[in-house]
Amino acid sequence: MRQLIAYLVCITVAGVVALAFTPREPKPVADTELNTARMQVNGLLNLGKRQVAVGERGTILISENRGQTWQQATVQPQRHISLTGLAALDGEHLVAVGQDGWILRSQDAGASWQEVHLEADTGEPLLGAWAASGQQVFAFGSYGKFYQSDDAGASWQALLLPVDRAHLNAMDGDRTGRRMLVGEQGLVMRSADSGQHWQQLPAFYNGSLFGVVRLSAERWVTYGMRGNVFVTDNFGETWQAIKVDSSQPLYGHVLLPGDAGVLIVGAGSAMVRLDGKGRLLASQRQAGLGTLTSAIVVGTGQVLVAGERGVFQGNGNPVAALNQGESLHEAR
Repeated sequence: MRQLIAYLVCITVAGVVALAFTPREPKPVADTELNTARMQVNGLLNLGKRQVAVGERGTILISENRGQTWQQATVQPQRHISLTGLAALDGEHLVAVGQDGWILRSQDAGASWQEVHLEADTGEPLLGAWAASGQQVFAFGSYGKFYQSDDAGASWQALLLPVDRAHLNAMDGDRTGRRMLVGEQGLVMRSADSGQHWQQLPAFYNGSLFGVVRLSAERWVTYGMRGNVFVTDNFGETWQAIKVDSSQPLYGHVLLPGDAGVLIVGAGSAMVRLDGKGRLLASQRQAGLGTLTSAIVVGTGQVLVAGERGVFQGNGNPVAALNQGESLHEAR
């Protein structure tokens, strides 16, 4: 079981991140450029003027030029344990989570981070974070761990969900109070009242689900092991399998601007593109990127992806993915 948990820590991303904020002017970060060629990155976030990445050995990276170069953020205290995901409440307040129940908080757009929670004695990881509106943010992970903060991540309360200690991998939701939470063995939970009550949906898949994304109030997509992708048009009442020409597990996604759908990434450099109605547009590989865990959109449609080989830039520089001149429609 511990081997399974360690595997999930390396490859599972936070369920949902914000793509476009209007932050205040970010504080400057150290000007020492880092080589991310061999750095495992587990989560990406775009704040508009700044991009943030988290990964192995407690590393948090900052870019202020759309992923071309990266500097290291300040973490207090610095612990050499993996970070698995991050979320933003707004352009300034961020939360990152990782192994040993580690939770970090930033109030300056990711330039500096402070530890607010740690459970070093358990050795059990948190696998993702999701921010709701206002001050509310959630962290979740192994053995049904589920925490809620109502003060922008400053303090946390453990909540009990009826999930029988299943690993919780990803979460998404909207401002109307609709939320979904997915995990191992096909677990899908939904709430229509901002998480006050949760309902476990009937199983439609017996493998682990690593991600979930809301396309509209009724239309949601979930994905996971062996390239499985499912879409619902009735908030989870029924699900339809999307036939993807890949058996590689899928670990992360990014919503595309202008209701253009979603790009899902995974092992074997897999990239799956769905339109805004959840229909398959493309299922391809970007050779040489290895296992991908996360993606963001920057600028006017440039997609950056990250994973086991850092954040790549298709021109050969190991810092983000796809050529700088490629658009969403040109990406392969």
